[in-house]
Amino acid sequence: MLKPDVIKELSAVVGADHVMTANEDMIIYSNDATMFNAKPEAIVQPGSRDEVVEIVKIADRHHLPVTCRGAGTCLSGGPIPLKGGIVLEMTRMNRILKVDPVNKVAVVEPGVIAFALTTAANKVGLLYPPDPSSLKESTLGGNVSECAGGPKGVKYGITRNFVLGVEAVLSDGSIVKTGNEVDGDMAGPDWTMLFTGSEGTLGVIISITLRLVPIPAVKKTMMAIYDRLEDAAKTVSVTMASGIIPTTLEIMDNLSIVSVENYLKIGLPVKAGGLLLIEVDGVESTVEEDAKRVSEICKKCGASEVKMAKTPAEAEELWLARRSINPAFGQVAPCKFAEDATVPRSLVPVLVEKVLEIQKKYDVPIFICGHAGDGNMHPTIMFDKRNKEQKERAEKALHEVHIVTLELGGTLSGEHGIGFAKAPYLRAETGLAGYKLGQEIKKAVDPTGILNPGKMFFYEGELH
Repeated sequence: MLKPDVIKELSAVVGADHVMTANEDMIIYSNDATMFNAKPEAIVQPGSRDEVVEIVKIADRHHLPVTCRGAGTCLSGGPIPLKGGIVLEMTRMNRILKVDPVNKVAVVEPGVIAFALTTAANKVGLLYPPDPSSLKESTLGGNVSECAGGPKGVKYGITRNFVLGVEAVLSDGSIVKTGNEVDGDMAGPDWTMLFTGSEGTLGVIISITLRLVPIPAVKKTMMAIYDRLEDAAKTVSVTMASGIIPTTLEIMDNLSIVSVENYLKIGLPVKAGGLLLIEVDGVESTVEEDAKRVSEICKKCGASEVKMAKTPAEAEELWLARRSINPAFGQVAPCKFAEDATVPRSLVPVLVEKVLEIQKKYDVPIFICGHAGDGNMHPTIMFDKRNKEQKERAEKALHEVHIVTLELGGTLSGEHGIGFAKAPYLRAETGLAGYKLGQEIKKAVDPTGILNPGKMFFYEGELH
């Protein structure tokens, strides 16, 4: 619990209504979308950049940890306040400051919901492509902090490909501005990318400048159905080697298909071993040709059927199925390790094969789904943490998934971030020199160590 004089200082900045210290509030803000939790000592909701500056100065003066939080949809423990202190809840800062159709940029505050920007951009004929499953709930500040991705990443890229600049409050209360509205470049190193994916460990983001692109004229969505998941995975590699760049190329295994169908009742092929959801976009002539070629590739690789969505409503129903995987998981078990193991596209079939072996070895349900087109897979391990023996098997399976991913030349995080959940494995990916460099950067930018302590390069548990 914070001292009364600190509560008084914080209340003077944001108003007493925006400082929460009740135990029930602490419980709510101790979690994200993982199974991990740690209680803060106060939740503070700033409404402006000036308020953020003053809050950080107070925290620095009293040596209090500051952990930023958006909507709490994070799947890696990023916004969990491991060291207590203040949770800085950014959702009041939710203004879209500018959508510029000429220069194709948007400037937003961190609390803007991602879907709100999508809607605003669409109104002027533009598109913000990053579209995580939490599109309608997650904030752009959280998306930038974790470097979120989404199905369209295969063609357009993920969040880092669209961040032109940020403004961030450093641990001493000073404001740093990176990038610009032209192309993001500034003299010297690319400081914008230093903050993108840094999970609030370097600064509190107070504004974001994002690149937008024109809405494609035409798009086609199809579903390829397979008897064997392995054939669906093979199709991914063959498609990406063909020269076609689909907008999306998503994979779902039988467990995912059955769970989503039980959840939505939309007529998915529950006897299928796997399926691919594929979309191509662009000008009409190109889209028609690409759709035809992709369909042929699917059939050559073993698809028993390729269904083309005939209307926008049919296409949206297919994407609803993909976006509903996470809530559908809960039918299988109450707890999960939701991973985003990302490997070279050519090795997606190998990763699928290895995960199937791990699933069999430890006898735990593992959903295999994800953004297969850019190698970003989501092997999701289900278990009940109240069952100690089952939880131990799930943890061993998780460990092997991480190791296999790194052995295949992949990364631990394609879009969920490192946070707390994957921090023990970070050194194995970066190498010792890279890990130490990360620590030195953190020390230089946040010398007092108050910003989201205990995460990423400063994990204090056992390192793998």
